[in-house]
Amino acid sequence: MLYQPARIPGVNRTLPTIATSLLILSWIGLVLFYNFHHMPLSFVYLFVFADRCGILFVANLPLLYLLAAKNQPLQFLTGYSYESLNILHRRVGEVMCLEAFFHFLGMISTWYGLLRHLGLPLARFLFNRVVLLGLAAFIAYEGIYLTSLGSFRQRWYELFLALHIVFQVIGLVFLWFHHHTSRPYVSISLAIFLADRLLYRLWLRSSTHPATLSILEDEETLLLSANWQVAPKTCLAPHNMRHGWQPNQHIFLTVPALSRQHVLQSHPFTIFSAAPTAAADADKHAWLSLLIRPQSHQGFTQQLLAHARTHPQTRIRLDGPYGSPHALAMLQASSTAILIVAGSGIAVAFPLLHSLIHPRHSSTKAPRPRNVKLLWVTRAPTHRLWLPDSKLQELEDWGLDLLICPPTLLAGRPHVPGLLEQWLCCEHQHQQHSGMPAFGTSSDLGSSTTGVVVSGPEDLVRDVRNLVARQLWQGRDVRVRVEKFGW
Repeated sequence: MLYQPARIPGVNRTLPTIATSLLILSWIGLVLFYNFHHMPLSFVYLFVFADRCGILFVANLPLLYLLAAKNQPLQFLTGYSYESLNILHRRVGEVMCLEAFFHFLGMISTWYGLLRHLGLPLARFLFNRVVLLGLAAFIAYEGIYLTSLGSFRQRWYELFLALHIVFQVIGLVFLWFHHHTSRPYVSISLAIFLADRLLYRLWLRSSTHPATLSILEDEETLLLSANWQVAPKTCLAPHNMRHGWQPNQHIFLTVPALSRQHVLQSHPFTIFSAAPTAAADADKHAWLSLLIRPQSHQGFTQQLLAHARTHPQTRIRLDGPYGSPHALAMLQASSTAILIVAGSGIAVAFPLLHSLIHPRHSSTKAPRPRNVKLLWVTRAPTHRLWLPDSKLQELEDWGLDLLICPPTLLAGRPHVPGLLEQWLCCEHQHQQHSGMPAFGTSSDLGSSTTGVVVSGPEDLVRDVRNLVARQLWQGRDVRVRVEKFGW
């Protein structure tokens, strides 16, 4: 179930794990069942099939908006944060757009095969109020799909964000007036959208802070820093960044000073710094750091880098924190914790490492791994400076087994699966020599399992996943967690 197939040749499409694929296929099978249940396959019933496609579109609309919301109950029900569920959101959206297309195609075919012969011109059919409103909603949601494609999203991310919201509003409005039976589903979807965007993200989960912008030595990477006194948490209101965060969580950053277009735009970044300590609320202080590396020659990150050259101080708005505690909990429950990161993935690893091996754990009841290892793959020599030597030395003094591969620009890509397999075999041999069971029970020092967290390019993630799958097939107790954004 953990195995991840290789890319589809020709289209260069990345496939998820077998378990995720089976979940998606099961949902698609349910949709197909309702598409064709008691549906005679003849032209006479084409209108009924087209109508059923439209019904399935609106019936899945609340699910689409629920999976897209950053603040939603699915995390409390499943333990997975919204970014882990993003792949389901995209597949639901794609199937819904396909249902909308068949709804449109079926109605046009009904006109061509029946209404045209009764003397109804195409123009009069299309400009019928119900058809015209449905056509407008169809165009809006197909526009969402086209602008959500990876090629468009990566090249024009800001435009993707803006059009995503604009097309959603247009689609919901026209769908509301298209047919009265769609209104309950539209109402639920709109309530989810407004509660997430306005109530939570722009109010309850939002906070503003002064920040410092520092350009690192490679002249291509930006370090954003801010600090504040942590506010006491309350049971009633949702927590925001003023109340602190947990290791491996992320936020959405807005910098209004860049331009007017950035006032409402927010961009995700993993929190690079350690989470505030568990001391008394009155003594807690938050030190926030974000490692920001521009992804293109245009866009928010490049504009922020240019802004930092002349404005080292600015004000920021933070929306969050978001994320799941699964990775930290898995590592804490393991006898050996292995983190494999590439490039800026060190922003994922450092807070986890700090929480795992900080000396304060020796005086608490929190579980702690026996062995903690970090494999960091960098592309250029200057990327090694993203984490100062003093921080790395501190982690090593606390017990970290550190391996930093030579920069790939100079030495090529390392064989990460081979290094990981060597570590896992050494751990397995150590367990055998010390008399520990391969599938041990929990103890004061944690269970005899190995936890692996990986963050990096898709090829690296797939190699690590598949190696762990092979280790599981051989009977070894290894767990893996992938930390990456789904977009």
